[in-house]
Amino acid sequence: MGYLLGRYEDISRDSLIEIQGIASIFPEEPLISEPVWNSIQNFYLTAAPKQLPKGLGSDSLQNTQRFKAKFPNYFLSPPSSTLVQFGSGGEIYVGDANTRNLFLFNSNLQLINNATVREGAVHLDEEEEDIKLTVMGSFSPTDNPNGFILALPKDGKRAPYLLIDSLQRPVHSSYADFNGDGLTDIVISEFGKWTGSLSWWRNLGEQNYQEELLRGKAGATKTVPYDLDLDGDLDILALMAQGDEGIYWYENKGQGVFVEKTLLQFPASFGSSYFELVDWNKDGWMDILYTAGDNADYPPIEKPYHGIYIFQNMGAQKFEQVFFHHLPGAYKAIIEDFDLDTDLDIAAISFFPNFAERPESSFIYLENKAGGFQPTTIPQSTNGRWISMDVGDPDQDGDLDLIIGSLAFEVVPPSPLLQKWVDNGIPFILLENTTK
Repeated sequence: MGYLLGRYEDISRDSLIEIQGIASIFPEEPLISEPVWNSIQNFYLTAAPKQLPKGLGSDSLQNTQRFKAKFPNYFLSPPSSTLVQFGSGGEIYVGDANTRNLFLFNSNLQLINNATVREGAVHLDEEEEDIKLTVMGSFSPTDNPNGFILALPKDGKRAPYLLIDSLQRPVHSSYADFNGDGLTDIVISEFGKWTGSLSWWRNLGEQNYQEELLRGKAGATKTVPYDLDLDGDLDILALMAQGDEGIYWYENKGQGVFVEKTLLQFPASFGSSYFELVDWNKDGWMDILYTAGDNADYPPIEKPYHGIYIFQNMGAQKFEQVFFHHLPGAYKAIIEDFDLDTDLDIAAISFFPNFAERPESSFIYLENKAGGFQPTTIPQSTNGRWISMDVGDPDQDGDLDLIIGSLAFEVVPPSPLLQKWVDNGIPFILLENTTK
């Protein structure tokens, strides 16, 4: 707060400015007087609780028999799988930040190809001819514009080519035609650090794109193209973190003209990490699945409000919370009928669980049973520090499998499990569904 108000008691202003374009957000002179600044600090120090209340928690987790763990025959030390994703043919893509590579494994988990793509491949859109890969450029927080969208031809005959570059830590991209011209546009979430943006990039043809700014703030995390008001124009739903946290609706007024409206707003301390749309109660209206759990504090402390949320669509673009499961450090959740009993179950990962008291909660499976959800885990839950996850049916047996990817650096505070993760070098685990 002090830096943004021009107060630099513990640091020099110049050290905060990585690129000249962000200098304006750090005032050269204080915007408030020292007595006022002292009163603000004293208010927080006096009013803040000594400790946060404990979360609801649960007894120690039992192991589920729903999934059988399978491991690749390839190891990375330290593993840093910022991307794990099933391909259309059952293959598995893995983006590793440490080696700066994109790896391709076949359905038997054998490495068949890899390519250097720079640090932090995080999102992959597989099309008939090309793969479009979103690369952060830096896993660590930065405002430097080192990120890009890279096209990888699948035929192997054409060279990879850049679609869009000079992006500030892009962490997600969505692809759709937003202005009805028949060309696929791109929505890019540039998370950044102090600065960043959410923009849709108008496809001009011939691999040219024009940026149209939606929100000029850091923290853009993920978007979902969806016609929320059912007027025939494709809207954009976006999750913002990094201070001004919430889920925002960019209403498409036609021809790609968007108006921002707030659907849900969260406290700046929530650590918003993921969202997606799901028809939770099967009423034909899309509800919102949301996780809060980003906890890279100094040091991180367990938060009672971290976990998995469902916000039900009440109509007229209004959403109300109808579900919460406490999961410290929740990073992503997937809702599917994993046991094929017609109701929806939840699989989730935590990047910041309580490693000292409950490390097994880094992966949980909530099976939907009469009377509520039964939380379980897998015996291999502590074999990695799970940051990425995907769902699919690579063996085409009719039930859904999972893949979870591990990232084992920048662990704060240091965990005794860290050396295990580094030594074992497991980049991902395939969780094969045993229902069929």
